Amino acid sequence: PRPAGDGLEVVFRSDRTLHDGRFANSGWLQELPDPLTKLTWDNAALMAKSTADSLGVENGELAEVSIDGRQVSVKGPKGSLDLQVGGEITVRRDGEEIVVERPNDERRNRAMHGLTRSLVNNMVLGVSEGFAKELQIIGIGYRCIVKGTDVLEMQLGFSHSIEVKAPAGISFDVPEPTRIIVSGPDKQVVGQVAADIRALRKPEPYKGKGVRYLGEHVVRKAGKAAK
Repeated sequence: PRPAGDGLEVVFRSDRTLHDGRFANSGWLQELPDPLTKLTWDNAALMAKSTADSLGVENGELAEVSIDGRQVSVKGPKGSLDLQVGGEITVRRDGEEIVVERPNDERRNRAMHGLTRSLVNNMVLGVSEGFAKELQIIGIGYRCIVKGTDVLEMQLGFSHSIEVKAPAGISFDVPEPTRIIVSGPDKQVVGQVAADIRALRKPEPYKGKGVRYLGEHVVRKAGKAAK
């Protein structure tokens, strides 16, 4: 039912990448940005600008963007990021909006235009909400623990344990011994650190043991048949 008077009506819509839950384990599908919000692995509450104004919600409360020539800097509660704009692309501020422009429709400028827009968008999302990548460890005796928030100690079937030190701005969380959550404001660094951890023991095709992304499908091979 609609709220009486001046109350807010909240409408929940199913996510295109989840549907009714049947697509929840399709990792590649979760990596596709939402066509409306451009968010990945996350949700958003959307409201009209008039509603935001009446509630006193402002863009500046989430992220502060400053532009100095070809240098774009973004600061927020999750940290700060800088970007050096390449090519002939220009970035300027128009009120509460960040405008990315190209000088012409040449192939390289079209590509750089879309790339720069995505990088700036990810910077704003990263410093305001952050990015995360979750890994799963499968195998008897395979486990990990976190020391503080920036060092992982992993047992992956070798004769020794493996320690992974987090780069600046990246933090590790281990909610259980077989799950690792890599988080930080820089989407590229989060993805690279998660890929480096996975590379320590890639999932093998016979029993599936190793480190994989949450929801990743590993193609299995049949073992040798007993005679």
